Amino acid sequence: MSDINTNTENKPVKKKSAWSVIKYILVFIGGSIVGTVLTVLLVVLIVVGVIGLNGQKLSKLASTSSFIDEKTLEKIDVLEKYIDTYYYEDVDDEDLENGLYYGIMSGVGDPYTVYYSPEEFEEMQASWNGNYEGIGAYLKMNNDVGYPQIESFIEGGSAKECGLIAPGDYVVAVEGEEVYGQTLDEVVSKIRGPEGTSVTITLEGEDGKYDVTLERRKIDTPTIEVSEKEDGIWYIQIKEFDSVTTDQFREAYKQAKDADMKGLIIDLRGNPGGNLDVVVNICREILPKGLIVYTEDKYGQRNEYSCDGDNEINVPLVVLIDGGSASASEIMAGAIKDYGIGTLIGTKTYGKGIVQSILPLTDGSAVKITTSKYYTPNGNNIHKIGIEPDEEVKFDSDKYLEDETDNQLDYALDYLKDKLN
Repeated sequence: MSDINTNTENKPVKKKSAWSVIKYILVFIGGSIVGTVLTVLLVVLIVVGVIGLNGQKLSKLASTSSFIDEKTLEKIDVLEKYIDTYYYEDVDDEDLENGLYYGIMSGVGDPYTVYYSPEEFEEMQASWNGNYEGIGAYLKMNNDVGYPQIESFIEGGSAKECGLIAPGDYVVAVEGEEVYGQTLDEVVSKIRGPEGTSVTITLEGEDGKYDVTLERRKIDTPTIEVSEKEDGIWYIQIKEFDSVTTDQFREAYKQAKDADMKGLIIDLRGNPGGNLDVVVNICREILPKGLIVYTEDKYGQRNEYSCDGDNEINVPLVVLIDGGSASASEIMAGAIKDYGIGTLIGTKTYGKGIVQSILPLTDGSAVKITTSKYYTPNGNNIHKIGIEPDEEVKFDSDKYLEDETDNQLDYALDYLKDKLN
C-alpha cells in the first residue's frame, strides 16, 4: 500500500450512454473541458451516492449546475456518435463505464486521488487485513524512472520460488500492457488476481527484459520481521502499516524487551506507508508524551493524535530510512526525529505529507481522495520535501548484489555499539 488512509471473456456490447462517451474521452484522449466539468461533478456523485446517471438525469443536473450546460451536452452527443460510427472496434460498455470513473478522479491532477472498481476495492481491503491473492512480491515506485521496482519477496509466493526475479528489477508490463507512468496501485491491481490463476509480467534487470509467468496464490502477509543481531541489539523491519501490523509489532517488540534488549534498529526503508491509525498506535509504543502527528484539511479543521508517554523507549534507537520510506513511515520517522529519541540513518525520505480517505460507493466500488495535510510534532509539513537523515549513508547496491552486504544496516549496528560502549 502506498498511501496513508483512514481507512478475457467477450461480452455483448450494450448501447452506450453519454456517460460512457465522457469516460472514453477521459481515458483515450487524456482530458478536456469535459474532464474539468466532471471533476467538479464528482462531488455531487459522492454526496448523493449516484453511481450512474442517464441522459434525463444529466440534463436535469445541467439545469442546476454552472459547470454543465446544454452546449456541453450537445458536444457529448456528437462525440458519442463519432465513437459509434468511427471507432474501429466494438467498445465494451462496462470497460468504458469504469474508465469514466478513473478519468474523473485523474482529472483532479493528484496521483493519490483514484477510483477503485468493486474488484479492486475488494482486493485492497484484503491487503489491509494482511492477506491477498498475488505473486508474493513487494513493489515500490521509482518516480525518476516511471516504473515500479521489485523491493522484496514474501515466503511462499511464486515470485521468489521462480528464481528468476531479483530485487531492483523493474516491472515494465503486465500481460503485455506497458505500465509506464501508472500509479503503484494500478500496477499492483493488474498483478493481483484470483488464487490459482496466472499472470505474465515483463521485467527489466541487469541482463535486459524478460517475461515470467507466475501463479497467483493466497498469501498471508508478514509486515514485520524481527531478529537479534549482536551485543543485545535487536532489529525490527516494518514493511508497511496494515491492520495486522500493530499486533505484529507489539509481539516483536515484546520479544526484544523480554530478551533484555540493549538497543533497537527500526527499518523503514522501502516502506510505502499505510493506515494512519496503525502508525499512530505503533508510535505510542515508543514515543514520549505529546503529539505524534496532526492533520489539517482545506477548511482549517485540525485533528491531533497524541501519545501518553507511558511506553517511552529507554534504549538507544536507530531508524533506517530511504527514498522509499513514505507517508506513514515519514510520520513515524518525523516524530522520532522531532523528539530526539532516535537517530535517523540512510537517505532522505520520499516526501509524502498528505492523507487520503477512502469513500465507499453503493455498488461496492470506492474512491480514495486526498483530504488533508499532515504535520510532524514540531509543525513541519514534509510534502515534496522529505525528511533528512541525521547520518547520511547511501546504500551500496553493488556490494549487496555481490554478497548481500547491507552497508546501511552495518553502519547502524556500529553506531549503536559505539553508543552502548
